[in-house]
Amino acid sequence: MDQDTVQESDEDLPEHSRDIRVGRALLEATKPYVEASTATSWWYVGSTFGLMLAALIAAGVTPWWPLRTVFSVLGALLMVRAFITFHDYLHGAILRNSSLAGWLFRAYGALTLTPTRSWLASHNYHHGHVGQIMDSSVGAFPLITARMWRNATLWQRLAYRAHRNPLVVVFSYPIVFGLNITLLPLLRKPGKHIDSLVALFSHFGLIAVLWAVGGFSLVFFVILLPMTLASAMGCYLFFAQHSFRRMQIASPEAWTYYRGAMESSSYMRMNQMMQWFTGNIGYHHIHHLNVRIPFYRLPEVMAAIPELQSPLVTTLAPGDIADCFRYALWDEEKQRMVSYREAGA
Repeated sequence: MDQDTVQESDEDLPEHSRDIRVGRALLEATKPYVEASTATSWWYVGSTFGLMLAALIAAGVTPWWPLRTVFSVLGALLMVRAFITFHDYLHGAILRNSSLAGWLFRAYGALTLTPTRSWLASHNYHHGHVGQIMDSSVGAFPLITARMWRNATLWQRLAYRAHRNPLVVVFSYPIVFGLNITLLPLLRKPGKHIDSLVALFSHFGLIAVLWAVGGFSLVFFVILLPMTLASAMGCYLFFAQHSFRRMQIASPEAWTYYRGAMESSSYMRMNQMMQWFTGNIGYHHIHHLNVRIPFYRLPEVMAAIPELQSPLVTTLAPGDIADCFRYALWDEEKQRMVSYREAGA
């Protein structure tokens, strides 16, 4: 999504509100933070990938299974952080002109079932349509209105609930990454998604090699467990930051890129350790406002720009997690998210 296409103006704001930046003015305020240091970016990328590989190697060679589990979980957390660097690179936020980074992230995407072509297509669509009603799952989880729910057939309701079921998040390794991002694009357009074929061969080839070397236990601690945990965590973060109780949905006529960022994207409050492991993705409203801000500068942006300091907030508390799945429909009359029970019919 080209953010230079944002069209909001503050000309119609009351006189006392014109010092509050919105739309293009707020986007412009974030642009000084777009410039990324190549050395800093490489430090974060190199240290993250180095720690991730060290943790996964330790999970593979440590003889005592409880310690292997600890290293495997640590590897999963570092895989989430590595994915954020991959995500930022594809947005052009870091190492934009580095061919070495290109090869590194293409290899990472292949090994983790995230081929760049299909990921970019779906993720860019998501950025261009966040905060809109969608009955499909292109680039995001579907979101429909309470009226659409009441008018839906039994099959349409079952399909909608299945797409938004917590089990999809828990098993996102095979469902979201293996099937939706990798296999289905390849089956639909084989010639366009050769990198999906490369990803399937790379991922399952690595599994075969590890199995031949150390059997199932090596595969489990180095691939299956960390991939399952990292995929579930990443998928939930993505889901929760655009499907939470206090989010707002604009009508097609009122929707703007700015409103999608500020009203339909959350700030997920976390402790410093989780902020580090998740690459500051909790500052999601800022990321959606300007995708070119490097992940390591997002806290700096929020601290510097007052208009970004009162976002819609979510957390990783059990109650908030439950609410993200419970409130699954947008009620146009009540102008808020509602549960299936509240929607009736």
